[in-house]
Amino acid sequence: MTPAGTILGEDGLARPPWAAVDPLLRDYYDTEWGMPVTDEQGLYERISLEGFQAGLSWATILRKRPAFRAAFLDFDPEKVALFGEPDVERLMLDAGIVRNRLKIRAAITNAKATLALRDSGGLVDFVWSFRPETTPAPETIADLATQSPESVALSKALRKKGFAFVGPTTMYALMEAIGMIDTHLVGSHRRGSSGIWA
Repeated sequence: MTPAGTILGEDGLARPPWAAVDPLLRDYYDTEWGMPVTDEQGLYERISLEGFQAGLSWATILRKRPAFRAAFLDFDPEKVALFGEPDVERLMLDAGIVRNRLKIRAAITNAKATLALRDSGGLVDFVWSFRPETTPAPETIADLATQSPESVALSKALRKKGFAFVGPTTMYALMEAIGMIDTHLVGSHRRGSSGIWA
């Protein structure tokens, strides 16, 4: 019997609807989504991509991720922090990425803010300090929230540190993606896979 809210794949594994059809999304769900990201560069990349995703589908961002990585020098914050207006104009002509001037500038701004955080423990410790004491246990997609008190607090704190495109909903998606919360459906084969939440 298929667990509530999930779709059983040809491989016999239960996944949420968003990860059940598209092979790219299925692979991302099975191997990456919800797994802890605890390195500065990886976390800066996730914050950047979540910002670019605002208003778009995650599938669009995943398909463009190789082009994003090329355009933003593998999301090395030290390199991106040096980008100036000529780089913004160059990126606005790059059809491989999402060509949104505000989002491109936000990625550069966030690289500079990431470097500034090194003086006070770093981006990873800062973001992970907002991990909640408990994690949701959604049984169906309808049980999923789009933000939480922690994502609201993280959003406000990052904005105070100079970050942009880090709204509460975007930060909730980040928290899900990096394993800070486990919003895998209870019936999913990935529930508990992060090793953080039993």
